[in-house]
Amino acid sequence: MKLKIVGLLVCLFIIFSIFPSSVYADYVLPYPSYMPGNKLYKPSRFFDAVQKFWYWGNIASFKYRLKLADKYLVEAKTLFEYRQYLLGVDALKRSNQQIPYIKQHLESAKNEDKNIDHMRILMVSGMDAHIKTLEGLSAELPSDYQWVPEKQSPTSINFTQLLQETIATRRAVME
Repeated sequence: MKLKIVGLLVCLFIIFSIFPSSVYADYVLPYPSYMPGNKLYKPSRFFDAVQKFWYWGNIASFKYRLKLADKYLVEAKTLFEYRQYLLGVDALKRSNQQIPYIKQHLESAKNEDKNIDHMRILMVSGMDAHIKTLEGLSAELPSDYQWVPEKQSPTSINFTQLLQETIATRRAVME
């Protein structure tokens, strides 16, 4: 009897170890990198710009642009949480600048007859994560804000409009 149970367990172990199981994980945004004020922030931004020349080819460029869009969105979210609104708006605009390139590189890869199914899924799940983050920010941020620096003229920020445009940009890429 024990021999049959051990044999059955060994067979089950072999069967489950031979056939891989598929695992699905949600898209995860990166941890915030260097933030403004850190002495490594400017070199990090420079390195981000220089990396553009390293990632040639449509699929590599797609991944690079998606990574930058993620990084700058997380930077914007963190800055908004610390009420550094002008810096957050700048980071959000940098994230928005990457979005059209993401779709452009994906379409170029498709035109070259490359299989982009996995990349398309990655893009859609990434944009979903972006939209959820932005919707969370829209609930936390004021609709309008007047930034008044000490020795400069005040700046008015319309967060409602900015976030709606940002969400619309990401939804347009998903179509």
